[in-house]
Amino acid sequence: MINREKIQEISDKIREIIKNSPIEDMENNINALLRSMFTKLDLINREEFDIQTEVLKKTRLKLEALEAKLKALETKHK
Repeated sequence: MINREKIQEISDKIREIIKNSPIEDMENNINALLRSMFTKLDLINREEFDIQTEVLKKTRLKLEALEAKLKALETKHK
């Protein structure tokens, strides 16, 4: 997965190349193109990753609790 620093580095290099050229106006278009490409790659930002990780942890804890209850009920039933 490409990190934010790498994306910024790529953007900075492109910006430096076109800084004093007539295509400087294309900077916004290039940034939009890069964002679009990364979106198509289904990349998520760190904040969303952390949120989903926390949701998964909570779900895992609930599942473990339900498994323990089910095992207790099965043991009691036998």
